[in-house]
Amino acid sequence: MPRFLGSIGLCLAYACNLAAQGEFFLKDGDTVVFYGDSITDQRLYTTFTEAYVLTRFPKLNVRFVHSGWSGDRVDGGSGGPIDTRLTRDVLAYRPTVVTVMLGMNDGAYRAFDPALFKTYSTGYEHIVKVLESALPKIRITAIQPSPYDDVTRPPRFEGGYNDVLIRYGAFVRELAAREELACADLNTSVVAALRKANQAEPALAAKLIADRVHPSAPIHILMAEALLKTWNATSVVSDVQIDAASLNATKAVNAKISEVTSKGHLAWAQMENSLPMPIERFPAPELIQLMLRSSDFSDTLNREIVAVTGLTSGRQYTLKIDGQATLTHSAEEWSAGVNLSEADTPISKQAMEVLQLIYRHNSLHWARWHLIQTSFETEQPPSTDRTIAALDTLDAEVAAMARAKAQPKTHLFELFPVE
Repeated sequence: MPRFLGSIGLCLAYACNLAAQGEFFLKDGDTVVFYGDSITDQRLYTTFTEAYVLTRFPKLNVRFVHSGWSGDRVDGGSGGPIDTRLTRDVLAYRPTVVTVMLGMNDGAYRAFDPALFKTYSTGYEHIVKVLESALPKIRITAIQPSPYDDVTRPPRFEGGYNDVLIRYGAFVRELAAREELACADLNTSVVAALRKANQAEPALAAKLIADRVHPSAPIHILMAEALLKTWNATSVVSDVQIDAASLNATKAVNAKISEVTSKGHLAWAQMENSLPMPIERFPAPELIQLMLRSSDFSDTLNREIVAVTGLTSGRQYTLKIDGQATLTHSAEEWSAGVNLSEADTPISKQAMEVLQLIYRHNSLHWARWHLIQTSFETEQPPSTDRTIAALDTLDAEVAAMARAKAQPKTHLFELFPVE
């Protein structure tokens, strides 16, 4: 495709839908570096993105590095000037994929300032130029800034700070079109969910981005969703249909069904090729539920469907997986299909174990990077290099454990009529 398309509107559509068709954006052997400020340094939307990849594509070998630094702007910050940051915290890992999300600090939390915007635009262009010059085959995903919460509380000035971030995001979109980068919008869909949540439960919605800047985990899930959609993420974990009358599996998408029997109750063996994306419900389950009700997350990223036809109309049936009672629905609801991804099942528990290992390996990297590498840059103790190497090894081992934990298993599904 030529670098300059005939219409800027077409350019923008191309950039923000670069991965909208075809295969998943990430490939086997990729190294992904997430670059940004404190919102990236929260290691949440990045961790949830990593968790999706491991659980949805357990055979895919992708390395993830989280390189957000609190307070950063396009020219760097307390972690060093931008060229130091890029050299030490991005290029050193020889990434094949880099995401860049900056802008929250660049606008200085005040009304639109043309001078600050000029610094932002030229600085962002510099980042792209440095990355592409050092690694010509790199695939960059430019991210439009996540929102400042002007929804649950009144804006602090006319128009509000999120409108400033939207203008910054429009530049990111234009730059992505010009440079043929992927482009992810982490603002629009999140604001839409925030508005819906605020209409339903305003006091609770105000806790979703409590300080108006740093999102809670439920909002980070929606940010991960927006990024993953840009990468052509599939919605299907599995999609299975069993006919109770004929004892046949009439559909098995991304799953293998065997041993369908009926001896007092319907039973079958099911192995899904993926796990549902893990959703951690604590310490704030009410916020997670508000997020799920206010968004399309489950429908667009987490469809783990079981449908059973041929059941006795009007009766209730309880599904057990490996002996654990999971969900009870009517025959009509089972026939239409039930999404298991939000239920507490042995499969979701396995996915949660994957997430916990991802948290651990990312914490190991953060400790190695912040507490050792950057703490002793000017005067290093003799064992610094050995310690860094040992922590890198441990990080890689825990990441490998997470990948191993994500591998699919066969489970016993049983559907019992409720007496």
